[in-house]
Amino acid sequence: MAREIHPEETSRAAAYQLWMKAPNPMVTIFKTLDVTNIRRVSKRRNMKFNMLLDYCIGKAAVPIKEFYVLPVGDKLMEYDGIAVNTIVKNKSGEVSSCDIPYTDDLQAFHRDYLKYTTAVAESCRDRDLSDVCMVIGTSAITETEIDGVVGMNSGIFNNPFMIWGRYRKRWCRYYLPVSFQFHHTQMDGAHAGRFLENLQKEIEKLH
Repeated sequence: MAREIHPEETSRAAAYQLWMKAPNPMVTIFKTLDVTNIRRVSKRRNMKFNMLLDYCIGKAAVPIKEFYVLPVGDKLMEYDGIAVNTIVKNKSGEVSSCDIPYTDDLQAFHRDYLKYTTAVAESCRDRDLSDVCMVIGTSAITETEIDGVVGMNSGIFNNPFMIWGRYRKRWCRYYLPVSFQFHHTQMDGAHAGRFLENLQKEIEKLH
């Protein structure tokens, strides 16, 4: 569930004062991930690459408390759980948005991913869990390789957001440049850096 909290009673009090009214409170970090193990697990277990990456994103975020707080409008909201969003190509040829609640159980996350992305593709209706979960947005631009993306600052969608393109092969390893955007009220660069380090570790631990 989502509930409003008082910024002055949190560790983000100073950040709230500094960044909530800033013209551009969004920060983007670029990082190249070694995704060799995701590719290996994807082929061995017949699971989608992007599903496995979404799972690792959720798992990397869970131990960082800043991911459970998000500025929404002029309020600071706190959530009990985390979801990972994925963009789905629907049956009309357009795209829809699908939020998948994170669970530590990979098989359960895999079942939910297939169930909900299939339903969204067929219905052409977004699946939105933003009232109950802090949603990490993702977008995979797999038509090309990209070096990074700077997202927009709308003042409406303040959720952390990760974007990637096609992975690259170098010698016997596979690498994926990613962009991670976050609202400075929600977290600082140190928290984002810890998340990205966690993400690489979770990728390596997949089996």
